[in-house]
Amino acid sequence: MRAIILGAAAGGGFPQWNSAGPACRRARLGDPAARPRTQASVAVSADGERWVLLNASPDLRAQIEATPALHPRPGPGVLRHSPIAAVALTGAEIDTVTGLLTLRERHAFSLYAAAPVLQVLAENPIFGALDRALVKRLTLPLGRAEALVGSGGEPLGLMLEAFIVPGKVPLFQERDGADPGRAEAGETVGLALSAGGATLFFIPGCRAMTPALAARLEGADCVLFDGTLWRDDEMIRTGAGQKTGRRMGHMSIDGPEGVLAAFARLGVRRRILIHLNNTNPVLLADSEERAAVEAAGWEVAEDGMEIAL
Repeated sequence: MRAIILGAAAGGGFPQWNSAGPACRRARLGDPAARPRTQASVAVSADGERWVLLNASPDLRAQIEATPALHPRPGPGVLRHSPIAAVALTGAEIDTVTGLLTLRERHAFSLYAAAPVLQVLAENPIFGALDRALVKRLTLPLGRAEALVGSGGEPLGLMLEAFIVPGKVPLFQERDGADPGRAEAGETVGLALSAGGATLFFIPGCRAMTPALAARLEGADCVLFDGTLWRDDEMIRTGAGQKTGRRMGHMSIDGPEGVLAAFARLGVRRRILIHLNNTNPVLLADSEERAAVEAAGWEVAEDGMEIAL
């Protein structure tokens, strides 16, 4: 199994379009310690020919162009082609589903998501641009692995299991700015992709580590995990917003209930932080926070990073 990180940043990317924060300024100036990143998405393949996208970010077109494995392949009489055979979603946030509209030019693929996410897509008429005759919408059962197939029912050589992680409803479903609370009915899921005896976990959003999730991840081959914020009150401290990480549906990396502490005894072989907010100091290769996560055995995702399992 081969995975390519198409984008490693949280919503807005890095640098974020309207951020004049110090890290974003460094990225715009070409500082090699502040490498730009697009919004989070991953491509996975069992054979290097047919690919499954994990989330479809607003940056998807640029990500495809930057990734030769996802380029159209010429052939006799072939005008349009894409090796993208399926898309699997972890939720219905804007930075998770917007890229689906990039795939509207009559390309056939399978679209996998939990029932609450498919309902959001069904209720928004703009996603009708994805021709249902070409794009099959398939409900992901929760807690049960199934073989992924392309739009024609052809097997893709990957098993996928979706499982509930604590999260929240999409931002556009919140009411009057009130805290919607913790959601655990499929609004946010993690994905486990398996092939050849290896498993890759993709969990870009998670509000808390539960005993069930910890048991699932124990001894895993590779986990791409929510690295949105270094500390829970980071947005408030930096003046970037008024919400805590937990309020936004994300664990912090640091702290007694943070990612580093939660994974300390899980024995995960390879741990990679993804979905990094532009305020997060781990984005900076020369920061103390980056040194701390690396000392704890973590990697920080970058666009174009490849994983072989």
